Amino acid sequence: MSEQYTVLRDLSLASTDEPFGGSSTSSFDTGPAAPRLDTLDLDKKDVRDLARDPEVKAIAPVMPTRLIAPVSDDEAGVTDLAGPDAAAGAPTWGVVAVGADVSTRTGAGVVVSILDTGIDSTHPAFAGVSLIEEDFSGDGNGDVQGHGTHVAGTVFGRDVDSTRIGVAPGVDQALIGKVLGNDGSGSSDGLFRGIQWAAQQGAQVVNMSLGFDFPGLVKRLVDGGWPADLATSRALEAYRANLRVFDALMQLLRNSEPFTNGTVVVAASGNESKRTVNPDHEIGVSLPAAADGVVSTGALGQSPGGLVIAPFSNTFPQVAAPGVKVLSAQAGGGLVAFNGTSMATPHAAGVAALWWEEVRSSPLPATATVVTARLLAAADTTALAAGVDIADRGVGITRAP
Repeated sequence: MSEQYTVLRDLSLASTDEPFGGSSTSSFDTGPAAPRLDTLDLDKKDVRDLARDPEVKAIAPVMPTRLIAPVSDDEAGVTDLAGPDAAAGAPTWGVVAVGADVSTRTGAGVVVSILDTGIDSTHPAFAGVSLIEEDFSGDGNGDVQGHGTHVAGTVFGRDVDSTRIGVAPGVDQALIGKVLGNDGSGSSDGLFRGIQWAAQQGAQVVNMSLGFDFPGLVKRLVDGGWPADLATSRALEAYRANLRVFDALMQLLRNSEPFTNGTVVVAASGNESKRTVNPDHEIGVSLPAAADGVVSTGALGQSPGGLVIAPFSNTFPQVAAPGVKVLSAQAGGGLVAFNGTSMATPHAAGVAALWWEEVRSSPLPATATVVTARLLAAADTTALAAGVDIADRGVGITRAP
């Protein structure tokens, strides 16, 4: 029986020997890593044979993905974690919390990519931004869900009705990869191709407010006749393999840094924790945020004693950012407030854009490694309430230069 697999190759390792030259062991790595992603129908023998190919870095079954959907006010505990609406003419509380309102940087000249449900390109928040759209979902460009529009607004949105919503409003070019369809679902294959496209197009920051749909894969297998225990094990195999593909792809992106300056990839930690039900009901960072080299981001809300972790936010992120009652662009016009690590992540991505601009103006090498280091080093804990667990908030709230 065959099924669809993602195959990641590093073409920079391709041999230059002619077929009958008598040597098949030498290869030259004289340029940037050249990842190639293929989606192939493979059976067990095919997988085994491909795994022996030195160009092949990783193989994984195609898995479903989904947007990390905003959580309700009750789940977010907004009665305790108040995120006040921005007053007319003022920035949102998230923009203030990360210090973007007082930063001298705006993200000017930085290319940002949003891999999500698309974007409402007609929204006033994106006036003057060059939006390059690419559809990987099969549903066509545009944003039916509104999720991608909200995320993009937080990263680089212009002021709407005199309210500042964007952390990096100086960004003037954005790559919008629609990797989730109109129903909010997608595939690992579409996401991998979206990352590859963004990197090849010169994205310096990539925002992913989405996750791998492990329960969805289990359900699909059960509906196909698999016993529940075997379906769970099979889904775990696929999840593990896709994590390895993600790790390998991130490594290839890092290997290309001397030639391209690299890409900072930021992802949402996930909304699966249920601390409002039981304080011990915590889930660790999920894929793709769990991949090596991805800046995983948890969600914070306000409380009388300072910033605290949102009850839904998955634990063990690298950084944290405002994720409760976040006001941003609404598909179709106007503004709307959402809760979720999906809303926290674009704050971190916007701050990463500000750090790119800052590093470019400094004597430091303008590379993704340096930008990521500055992003993590600048994170702050002074605004956090007493007792916030380091495992829940990482190095602290991300802060603008």
